[in-house]
Amino acid sequence: MRIGELATLAGTSTRALRHYESLGLLTARRDHRGHRTYDENDLRMLRQIRTLQDFGFGLEETRPFVECLRAGFPSGDVCPASLATYRAKLAELDSIIDELTRVRQSVRERLSQAEATAADAPPGCAFAPPPAPPA
Repeated sequence: MRIGELATLAGTSTRALRHYESLGLLTARRDHRGHRTYDENDLRMLRQIRTLQDFGFGLEETRPFVECLRAGFPSGDVCPASLATYRAKLAELDSIIDELTRVRQSVRERLSQAEATAADAPPGCAFAPPPAPPA
């Protein structure tokens, strides 16, 4: 198949495919006219890359999965390097979730303090927005 057809089937653009090729994630073969050609294995690799990107993986993080597929495995998920990449991403996500949980708790505490302060304000007190910083 040609680059446009592959892009359509993979739900991406030809520009993205050329970018993946420049990074070595996708390898195009050339026909007798010099046009890029691809096969079903390339489509599987692209679907793997797109799925991982949907999960928040960067392009470089998809490399172990692509290499696993290139090695002939039916899934890019089964190779040791892929499993290690999953573990690293999971640890990264856990760290982000922990940090967001701490931030949420801080915001919740600040809101509680602000509501208590606002409750002590005299009736009819209108809070004006803060003045704009000088230009």
